[in-house]
Amino acid sequence: MKYKLYKSVEVLLVEDNPGDVRLIQEVFKEAKIRNILHVARDGEEAMQMLRLEGDNPTRVPDLILLDLNLPKKDGRDVLKEIKKDDSLKCIPVVVLTSSIRDEDLIETYKNNANCYIAKPADLDHLIKVVQNIGEFWLDIVKLPPR
Repeated sequence: MKYKLYKSVEVLLVEDNPGDVRLIQEVFKEAKIRNILHVARDGEEAMQMLRLEGDNPTRVPDLILLDLNLPKKDGRDVLKEIKKDDSLKCIPVVVLTSSIRDEDLIETYKNNANCYIAKPADLDHLIKVVQNIGEFWLDIVKLPPR
């Protein structure tokens, strides 16, 4: 898999599972995707990072990978807040979750998620999914300017 490296891309991964965080970091690294991956471990931390608040402010990301089942503030609420905020709503949000409930799928699209991906349980398949996310969102798609 080849990636065009025009510029580095800021990605915010909102994920509370340490194993999934490590896997996504490793897949991005192995695919040589030129990115800066920030990690928020819960919904409150994600919103602080997006609003450039708190102890560790970052830049506004180009892409958000969002789990739905998060501590402190649920990913569904995070998505609603992002899409209602004029300064954040243009950031593409990829919902990457273990939920396969139709209600979650429908609700996230109603709240303007850019896509919904159910995490596969199989490790090899999950690696392929993360590689495809990187290829599509960081190589093929033209992201809005920061």
